[in-house]
Amino acid sequence: MQMAPGDLKREIDELTDEYRRRCLWFLREGYYPATEAEQLRVLDSVARYGDAAGFRRAKALRVLWLSLPTSAASSGS
Repeated sequence: MQMAPGDLKREIDELTDEYRRRCLWFLREGYYPATEAEQLRVLDSVARYGDAAGFRRAKALRVLWLSLPTSAASSGS
């Protein structure tokens, strides 16, 4: 499945909101990962410290993120 970079960012932002209290408690309210490194860090944290559903979702988003064309991941920054 192919996803546009903007859609992927929106999915990561939604995941951030859903897991902010459970395993992203160290992120300030209203923070959303903007850079590639921040997005991967959030996905990794949810996969490591979230529940099984969060693990599956974070891993799926990571695969989609890594499958973006090289310039597409940075075009939304």
